[in-house]
Amino acid sequence: MVNKDLQDLVRRRLWELARTADDASRLSRWVIPPETLKRMARTGGTSFISEGMAEFLARALDVPENRVRRAAGLPLVPDERDSITTRPHLRLVRREEG
Repeated sequence: MVNKDLQDLVRRRLWELARTADDASRLSRWVIPPETLKRMARTGGTSFISEGMAEFLARALDVPENRVRRAAGLPLVPDERDSITTRPHLRLVRREEG
């Protein structure tokens, strides 16, 4: 389950950001090679990362580090942003009848 969560996160974020594995690797300061990111996003394989790679993968995917850690089954790190509550920034606009 953990492998699938990490794999889904990598694949989904690369797609959402329209980011190639090369772009993501560059954003991770080349700590995670493009080939590794491609392999992590591929369906049917297994993915795992070490605790030291979580920070760089989070930077490459533009997500908080704890999101990567949770998907990878790693222990969470203290994060002051955890106490911030947010809600959707959407406004409903009603269509006038007539």
